[in-house]
Amino acid sequence: MKKIAVLLSGCGVFDGSEIHEAVLTLLALAKAGASYQCFAPDIDQLHVINHAAGAVAQAETRNVLVESARIARGDIKATTELDLSEFDGLVIPGGFGAAKNLCDFAVNGAAAQVAPLVAEFIGQFIAAKKVVGFICISPVMMPLLYGAGVKGTIGTDADTAAAFNAMGGDHQAAQVDEVIVDAEHNVVSTPAYMLAGNIVEVHNGIEKLVTKVLERA
Repeated sequence: MKKIAVLLSGCGVFDGSEIHEAVLTLLALAKAGASYQCFAPDIDQLHVINHAAGAVAQAETRNVLVESARIARGDIKATTELDLSEFDGLVIPGGFGAAKNLCDFAVNGAAAQVAPLVAEFIGQFIAAKKVVGFICISPVMMPLLYGAGVKGTIGTDADTAAAFNAMGGDHQAAQVDEVIVDAEHNVVSTPAYMLAGNIVEVHNGIEKLVTKVLERA
């Protein structure tokens, strides 16, 4: 049985992991007969969003690992607990947490940097040439992690694609149910809620991504 690590960035589309994307990733892995383990960095969120009001909750602070545990039903590990030998690959759901907590793209755009604990975690998979799947906005980290020329997609948003290219990536336009495979770097990406109009479209794209990840694992 193949085992895949899933990197979460909190809990909630506007300040953490996109919950639909995260849960559909876990479901697709389980349906395909793979096992998984959720991970998250033990760091503070950039900020907390009141999802009912759509506003920053100024007085609140939350921890990315603690919040991610909500999605993982408590079965979560800090990124520093990774034993790479146990895993065949990695999948990273999107949500603003990927662009606010895993890296700072939401604040700094093409001048973004990946959070140190996150770079160390994903870097282990890259160094071992193990497959990594990036969903939604999380592919913006790819040029920072893999270097110039890496191929990936965030869908069709012109500004985000331009930033991806400015960071050294080779952006590939893709529709919501498509995946982009960079065989040289062993990386897969799909747009999900960067383009999706509903949860069914997200499911279709993520299922294809998970299939490709497991094929390459």
